[in-house]
Amino acid sequence: MGKKKIGLALGGGGAKGLAHVPMLEALDELGIRPHRITGTSIGSILGMLYASGISGTRIREGVRRMIISKDDSFRDSLKKRDVLRWFEFLDVEFGRGGLFKGDKFIEFLYKQMDKHTFEELETPLRVVATDFWTSEQVVLAEGDLLSAVKASMGLPGVFTPVKRDGRVLIDGGGVNPVPHDLLEDCDIVIAIDVMGQMQPDKPGQIPNLVRAVLGTFDIMQNSIIAAKRQLTPPDIYIRPMIVGIDILDFHKADEVYAQAAPERDRLVEELKRLGVVETSATLAGGG
Repeated sequence: MGKKKIGLALGGGGAKGLAHVPMLEALDELGIRPHRITGTSIGSILGMLYASGISGTRIREGVRRMIISKDDSFRDSLKKRDVLRWFEFLDVEFGRGGLFKGDKFIEFLYKQMDKHTFEELETPLRVVATDFWTSEQVVLAEGDLLSAVKASMGLPGVFTPVKRDGRVLIDGGGVNPVPHDLLEDCDIVIAIDVMGQMQPDKPGQIPNLVRAVLGTFDIMQNSIIAAKRQLTPPDIYIRPMIVGIDILDFHKADEVYAQAAPERDRLVEELKRLGVVETSATLAGGG
């Protein structure tokens, strides 16, 4: 069991990315530690935390603390559906390629970790961003972690692009939403796709401006994911059916976990099928 090198790809999807947490918890409970992790957007954030040695359960607890802490301004922002009300936490930056700089969020992450470079991580990590001017995929795997993650999560028009190594970088979802193809040195590749499914509030609903723009980006990412699955199919492909969750709905964490539970169980069954874990292996609890 321990001889097979496991590669784990964590895809982007905003708050839907919280569906990664039950999958990480399942791997922990089964005693599986990835040989390498890749991540895009929120997948890069959770991948960074996990690669630094923070368990899936601790990540879940951290999310819960953000949401329920009475003294946390970030928690208060999370409970507000209106994107504009995030201004108090996400430092407004009109006129420079995005609404928010994202520096305060990066500072928040910085305080949660004791490792701040790729070289310090317990598990090798590759983070995907997009070079805005060349449209090329940029794989970040050395040096400063937080600027890499900030670039990878730089949703166009929402977060200010990041300058790094002479490039202007934006969200990696524009080129590789679920970067399982970067795990070619692994024996078994697990791809976690958290894009979910868009769903109208009522039949025939016309989306508002924000939903239209973000939804179009989702459609593009789904097309890329489908194409890459055909070219380099992962050994295990997991896609929780996440519905009713918008990009900033982090306060709906429990809903996301519940919707992810069936695919978490399927992940376990797939690992058994491939001989990664014993067929008698089970998980202790629910989502």
